[in-house]
Amino acid sequence: MKTIKKHIIMEYLIGIKNSHKNVNIAEYKYRTKIMEIEHLTFSNAPERVGPFSHAVKAGNFLFVTGQMPTQKNGKKKLVVGGIEMQTKQVMENLRDVLKEADSDFDKVIFARVYLVNFQDFEKMNTVYESYFKKNKLPARTCIGVTGLAVGASVEIDLIAAT
Repeated sequence: MKTIKKHIIMEYLIGIKNSHKNVNIAEYKYRTKIMEIEHLTFSNAPERVGPFSHAVKAGNFLFVTGQMPTQKNGKKKLVVGGIEMQTKQVMENLRDVLKEADSDFDKVIFARVYLVNFQDFEKMNTVYESYFKKNKLPARTCIGVTGLAVGASVEIDLIAAT
């Protein structure tokens, strides 16, 4: 049987750690796959505030674009209220995108929160946490920023399993 020497990112992600070694072709075909990438935009999700997809499905992962606290029918209309209302709207917008992509908060692996004012950290956390099951919180990073699109106080993006 022929052997091949191949270097691709997916080899590491799915378990072939020694991609520098010759691998049997049959084993290589069995253990690797081409990552399909699908760019997703939805009419039943919040209006996008810029030129991007609502989400991108890559292999078994769903990368959800950061959502703003905008009303569903207006990409520049922020919800009225403080950080709690903005966080609730962001989470509802994320729920809409996850639902359209046949996913939900139970499948979220990682979240990234952008917060303009860290004095809002605890209030944001209270609302954020309510969208996940107890003891099933995703990994997360919270980043302080000096400003966000459309004057928002919070933005959250997600990575979920498919």
